[in-house]
Amino acid sequence: MLIQTFRPAATLLVLMTALLGVAYPGAIAVVARLGFPDAASGSLLRRHGTVVGSRLIGQAFSGPAYFWGRPSATTPYPYNALASNGSNLGPLNPALLAQVDAASTALRDADPENKAAIPVDLVTASASGLDPEVSPAGAQYQVRRIAIARGVDAAEIVALVAVHERGPLLGFIGERRVNVLELNLALDELR
Repeated sequence: MLIQTFRPAATLLVLMTALLGVAYPGAIAVVARLGFPDAASGSLLRRHGTVVGSRLIGQAFSGPAYFWGRPSATTPYPYNALASNGSNLGPLNPALLAQVDAASTALRDADPENKAAIPVDLVTASASGLDPEVSPAGAQYQVRRIAIARGVDAAEIVALVAVHERGPLLGFIGERRVNVLELNLALDELR
């Protein structure tokens, strides 16, 4: 009698596990690979055949000749995909104010002649702590520093930013943005 009670439950468990745990995810993976091969493989960027990063995860750039991305809220190191989370610090939290102040100081120290207002995305982390993009204003703010460090005309870098600027998804979802890794890879192709 006990076996008659558990047989339907065990059969249903095995059937649903096979269907929803193996067949369905496998079918979705095949459709993704066929329909969206770049996205399904992580949107990886390559240079000379070597993977240098992903379009979806930011990287820490700190040299004066490169664009800097948004600060990362991950630990123990920046842009740690295994530790993706927001800082959960409120706007009046002293720790957040200290982080914003430190990021502002680093930007001002890197280009003391730049008196423009610092765009907020250059001093605050995104919700995931992994944002690979900055606003066009965030990129433009850094043009002078990069032009001086690379010894090129700022107009070349402004044009590069314009070429890499993307609009909102479907024309209305999100904001204009620039992928920092793609932009830095393009910078290295200049000279």
